[in-house]
This record gives sequence, structure tokens and C-alpha cells, in this order.
Amino acid sequence: MKKKYYVNRHVQSNGDHEVHDETCLYLSRIVSKLDLGEFYSCEGAVMAAKRHYLQVDGCYYCSPTCHNS
Repeated sequence: MKKKYYVNRHVQSNGDHEVHDETCLYLSRIVSKLDLGEFYSCEGAVMAAKRHYLQVDGCYYCSPTCHNS
């Protein structure tokens, strides 16, 4: 089943732009986000986010398989 994914437009202190899925509890706290579309997994969403930002990471909570730092 596909989920909608978003990337935070604001960079974190470590330089990452974090990818979140539509079910993430932290998504509502993000003031400015880019809609990446629907994907079957966070891997596709992270690849899409890398078209916009050089340094991207998955959210520790909603996309743990894509979280690296």
C-alpha cells in the first residue's frame, strides 16, 4: 500500500532534510514541507527528495529503515 511522503524544507542542525510519511506524529510540527508524492516505501521517497536536496535522511520514527544518522 502506498503512503504519501514529505520532505522538510528546513535543514536540521546536521545538514539533513528529513523525509516523513503521512502517518508521522511529527509531520504536523513541520512548518514548510515539500510533497514528494506516493511511494510503497521510504526508499523511493528518499530518492525523490534527493532530487531537491543533497543531504536527505528518513525520519527515525516513521521511516526507520531509511534513517541513517
